[in-house]
Amino acid sequence: MSDIIQRTVKSFILRQGRLTQGQQRALDQQWPVFGIDYEEKLLDFKTLFGNDQPVVLEIGFGNGDSLAQMAIESPDQNFIGIEVHRPGVGHLLHLSLKHGIKNLRVMNHDAIDILQNQIPANSLSRVQLYFPDPWHKTKHNKRRIVQTEFLDRLAVLLQKDGQIHFATDWKDYARHMMKTLEKHAAFSNNAGSQQFSPKPDYRPVTKFERRGQRLGHGVWDLIFTVNDQ
Repeated sequence: MSDIIQRTVKSFILRQGRLTQGQQRALDQQWPVFGIDYEEKLLDFKTLFGNDQPVVLEIGFGNGDSLAQMAIESPDQNFIGIEVHRPGVGHLLHLSLKHGIKNLRVMNHDAIDILQNQIPANSLSRVQLYFPDPWHKTKHNKRRIVQTEFLDRLAVLLQKDGQIHFATDWKDYARHMMKTLEKHAAFSNNAGSQQFSPKPDYRPVTKFERRGQRLGHGVWDLIFTVNDQ
């Protein structure tokens, strides 16, 4: 199994909104403490957090509301959030300051580079990907982040019995995720073959999700566990 992600197209478009004063202040004050700069060097989680608690990685946390809530409600776990949009990073750092969150670190870079160069093998207890860009046009499906090579890398980075948790409100993307995961030898479906999982209590319902539900959108959760290697 290859553990190299062949990046040929971006799975996101970088649209940088204007930072509010609060977001900029949080970046200035909090980034030196809770931000992780990108460099091609493996992270040492025990040194980074000052403990050896399980590490949960979320890719694309948006404005950070749900990730902050998870960190607050699970002080026995450490959380790393990756987001390319600086206003979202600033907002999450603002929440960290407001609520005194200590078990959270933030990265502002392309997740594929980070997975390839900074996350140690067998180091993560869970990888979260909630409501990624569905790239719903057929000609753009290749831009979806959930592809076999992406799962190959996650299988390397997750601990024994580690989990991946994906969620989407696009039915076609949910089917794509299910098909790609079910075909991958490294993972088993917690809910049973071809079955979506009920939303676990640890995943907060976001404003984006509530809006979708008001519009009649469905939400599909997929939770898979790493097989014994």
